[in-house]
Amino acid sequence: MQLTGAEIIIEVLCEAGVDTVFGYPGGYVLNIYDELYKNSHRIKHYITCHEQGAAHAADGYARRTGKPGVVIATSGPGATNLVTGIACAYFDSTPLIAITGNVPVAMLGRDSFQEVDIAGVTMPITKHNYIVKDVTDLARTLREAFTVAISGRPGPVLVDVPKDVQLSRCEFTPAEKPKRRPNPAVRKASVERAAAAIASAKRPYIYCGGGVIIDDAVMALKSFAEKIDAPIACSMMGLTAVEKDNPRFLGMLGMHGRYAAAKALDESDVIIAVGVRFSDRATGDKARFSAGKTVIHIDIDAAEIGKNIKADIDIVGSVREVLELLCDAVPLMQHPVWADRIAEIKASAENDISMGDDNLTPQYAIEKACAMLDRGEAVVTDVGQHQMWTTLYGTFNGPRTFLTSGGLGAMGYGMGASIGASVGGAGLVPKADNDSFSARRTLLITSDGSFHMNMNELATAVTYNLPIKVLVLNNNVLGMVRQWQTLFFNKRYSQTTLDRKTDYVKLAESFGAHGARATTREELDSAVRLAFETPGPFVIDCVIDRDECVLPMIPPGRGIDDIILRGVGSDTSKDK
Repeated sequence: MQLTGAEIIIEVLCEAGVDTVFGYPGGYVLNIYDELYKNSHRIKHYITCHEQGAAHAADGYARRTGKPGVVIATSGPGATNLVTGIACAYFDSTPLIAITGNVPVAMLGRDSFQEVDIAGVTMPITKHNYIVKDVTDLARTLREAFTVAISGRPGPVLVDVPKDVQLSRCEFTPAEKPKRRPNPAVRKASVERAAAAIASAKRPYIYCGGGVIIDDAVMALKSFAEKIDAPIACSMMGLTAVEKDNPRFLGMLGMHGRYAAAKALDESDVIIAVGVRFSDRATGDKARFSAGKTVIHIDIDAAEIGKNIKADIDIVGSVREVLELLCDAVPLMQHPVWADRIAEIKASAENDISMGDDNLTPQYAIEKACAMLDRGEAVVTDVGQHQMWTTLYGTFNGPRTFLTSGGLGAMGYGMGASIGASVGGAGLVPKADNDSFSARRTLLITSDGSFHMNMNELATAVTYNLPIKVLVLNNNVLGMVRQWQTLFFNKRYSQTTLDRKTDYVKLAESFGAHGARATTREELDSAVRLAFETPGPFVIDCVIDRDECVLPMIPPGRGIDDIILRGVGSDTSKDK
């Protein structure tokens, strides 16, 4: 059958199982939006306030559901507004399809109105991108884009479609849903070498990352840890791979991770790294990180092997498949001396985090807000101190229930991602009884600095009556930057004191949402209850002390001996 390019886009999206897209219309995507209008019974479109918010929403949707997120934007500024969201998806391995319009093919390269070489701009931050100059290539290109986005290590793909390609006609033949390419075959010899190293270990240590969640390997990881009797630490992206109350769980490893995770790593003899990229924020002193240890690195992406930490044994392949193979290859092990030492380390580290005094602290607010969520409901954060406090004090309800900008660290991620998470959550589990909308409740933990960057998307949440509860930790400073100025710049607070006069309750009400302000623990308790009893979006303005710091902290490039636990800038290293 003969279809226009715009019609082909809709048909391929439906082939791929897409029923939800995010975006913002403009002149060079009008034909696509006209087809969305005609096909609104097949694809639900969510219009945001800004293309960056749309990109983050598509990202949040993908992380929440495991399905590719789709975002549509027009040419020029519409396309460039997607860049931060695309980069965020790239660094955190999120499958994303960005479809942009552009000027007609004959006008490309002539500095036409709203023309940008968006393929060139996004080349470093996409798995692949395409400029479709012939409508006969469009269906194949879109199908290939989905395959690339979901295969191997997932990531964003951009497809740029000039306006005349959207209007041109060609023969269209329906096809099956795009499928993943086969994962690389796991080398048997590598598994055997790893199994031998693990079998000879006295102090094995598992370090898991987002790859475990992406590959649905949570149960395989649990079985493997039990088989080899090893503790588990995680990266920030791997936080929901292990239940917080699992006795093997040491918490997050890294600059603002748990003392027990860092100390146990320091004393281990074999590190089994699963689906991690060894970020500098996690490793600290790289020479010490692996000194005297055998490092086994398991990852789907061969490019990550040896990039940051040298691996003694590497296994490239699906982390779930590799864990299952290793579980079969290793004997049932017990390490009573190591288990006792881990218990001792954990006991000595009980006070590495603290709820603070009787004042309203961010720790208290985060714990109270997270406690209101049901199983399967998601927590989203922006970037800053609140992000780190959430990793330390938050409670998460299973895989894909903690969403944050990890690799890029993009302030402003949270509001858009919360929209995508809330929309995506609707199809995962039944709605809460006290919720008036068929999307799952989502808790956004943010700060005044981050919230100001994309708070316009609160209007989007109101438009679609999404049950997003926003906890703004308001200290009127750029807290994380200020903390570094305290530690490393002799308290020279250059441009980190905001002193804004924003009334977040009135702001919420002006958007059509509800809000409450809290300056004490009692007010916070009431505000949290009210927020979760009230349908739709709700903003809590939680006023906290600007001098509150995120601890523990291992300074950049340093090791466990330099960890700061209690007083900022004081010598508070743990006794060994």
